[in-house]
Amino acid sequence: MDVVRLMGILNVTPDSFYDGGAYGDEARARARLAELVREGADIVDVGAESTRPGAPEVDAREQLARLGSLVERAVATAPSVSVDTTLPEVAEHVLRAGAHMVNSVSLEPAAELGRLCARHGATLVLTHCRGRMSAMTGFSTCAEDAYGDVVADVRREWEAAAARALGAGLAPTALVMDPGLGFTKSAAHSLELCARLDELVAMGYPILVGPSRKSYLARVVADEAGIAAPAPADRLGASLAAALFCAARGASILRIHDVAATRQALAYARALARVRRSAAATTGGPADA
Repeated sequence: MDVVRLMGILNVTPDSFYDGGAYGDEARARARLAELVREGADIVDVGAESTRPGAPEVDAREQLARLGSLVERAVATAPSVSVDTTLPEVAEHVLRAGAHMVNSVSLEPAAELGRLCARHGATLVLTHCRGRMSAMTGFSTCAEDAYGDVVADVRREWEAAAARALGAGLAPTALVMDPGLGFTKSAAHSLELCARLDELVAMGYPILVGPSRKSYLARVVADEAGIAAPAPADRLGASLAAALFCAARGASILRIHDVAATRQALAYARALARVRRSAAATTGGPADA
């Protein structure tokens, strides 16, 4: 299992699906930032607009007001800083403040954000999603027939947006692919994207996955175990399982709420893999863990 970078989530929003409002004032946001850094986040992803289904759009002025001086603080204390926005005006501001990455949950502004990231020497994450969050009607409720082959369709649509970003001057090495688990996808679509993640890794771009606490996990677990769908606060087990599976299949970045728990799970999985390889070398048995 290759080393995967952990992107800790820091929402300064009143309405995010899991921790909305928890870090809405600057003191609490700074405390959460310090906590993520202590727990070992390789990247801190700061967001000032909720990406839950149906969330209202937040204009640039309000996003920047919510961010305050948090980006500058993060740049001074975290190994790397990402800002979750689709707006070029916000991206321009945070890149000037020293952010290293723009994390867009829309393919639409690929050219504009690609141009800005190229100018500032930053990385761009493009997340697959059809349409805007405000138009999504529910959590993991996309029609099952919305995709033919979800992996092939997501790949094709993402590559078209990537071409716009590259055409605007962004270097291929500065582009990251996020398949958009839960975004305009049913639980089955998101599950299949995880299960076939190696097909996306084969594209040659770093892959970021963000399964953490999402509703699709609850739907899958409920169906598989015959239980009531767990609430976001009760989805840690499924989040860790998804993170481990995706890391084992080549994900480069995991976007997560639970940095410390995920680090523990990954460390143990690596130890298991190391011992299994050692045993295989001695016995001649299979080395895959």
